Amino acid sequence: MHDDTVRCGVHSGQQYQTFDDVLDLWRRAEDAGYDWVSVFDHLRPHLFAPDGPCFEGPTLLAALAARTTRVRCAILVSAVSWRHPALLANIASTVDHISGGRVELGLGAGSQDLALTQYGLPFPRAAERLRRLEETCHVIRRLWEQPVADYRGAHYRLVAARLRPRPVQQRLPLTIGGSGERHMLRIVAEHADTWNSVFTPPEPYARKRDALARHARELGRDPASIRGSLTFRAVLGEDRGDVAERRGRIAATVPEDLPEYAVFGTPEECVEQLVPYLGLGVRDFLLGLRPPVDHRTLRLFAERVAPVLRAAL
Repeated sequence: MHDDTVRCGVHSGQQYQTFDDVLDLWRRAEDAGYDWVSVFDHLRPHLFAPDGPCFEGPTLLAALAARTTRVRCAILVSAVSWRHPALLANIASTVDHISGGRVELGLGAGSQDLALTQYGLPFPRAAERLRRLEETCHVIRRLWEQPVADYRGAHYRLVAARLRPRPVQQRLPLTIGGSGERHMLRIVAEHADTWNSVFTPPEPYARKRDALARHARELGRDPASIRGSLTFRAVLGEDRGDVAERRGRIAATVPEDLPEYAVFGTPEECVEQLVPYLGLGVRDFLLGLRPPVDHRTLRLFAERVAPVLRAAL
């Protein structure tokens, strides 16, 4: 039986000036009834100025997991070029113990990051990053689930490898983020518990979901066993004047970011925009926030959008 539970979460990132700032957001999200909160895994800020703040992802995740009690704690997503998969498997298992079994690990092929130039880090071509992503999935699952793991790939090798202690969860969920229909979605179809996508209008999203379903069937997997996860942004308010003023402030600072926004409007308009995605397999609705945190949207989504989405199935 597939889990059709609808979850609503906050994708917080980590571009905050102090730990207390991001901890405050996580605790507010947990107190407001959100099911999930996540950081990302960029090493340098990719939307603000080159000298902006950006905490290290897994380290921050561990600290936040230790200071919360109920929400699922996730990283969305970890670029495979940052760490050897055995290291990432160990990190996730450790944080799963810290959190009491609340971790979900997100993986991706990687994207542009200011750290690539600032730190001189390697960034292989897309085809190699996809091959590394696929091998990473194999390595991590073997280490989490097999007493002794062996693996030989083009990029990674395990020889009588062990990971102790293994995760608290019998199956620690893997989320894979990406949208390439030919290669990325085939990796998702083979390895992912959840497929994450940034906000995409329903028609192109449905096309990608169909491509994912074709890959899953070819691999002998039920497409319905793969949860859909949608990360989006929103500005919610009680009236259009309030929303218009806040939208103007956003557009003045990060105009290229506006396509990520699912809605500028009332909670009821947000519901109308998001409900169709339930029919396309989305079960996780993740509200993206960044500093300065829009606490009004955080509250209105929790009080007047999330309950409707959860009750709609």
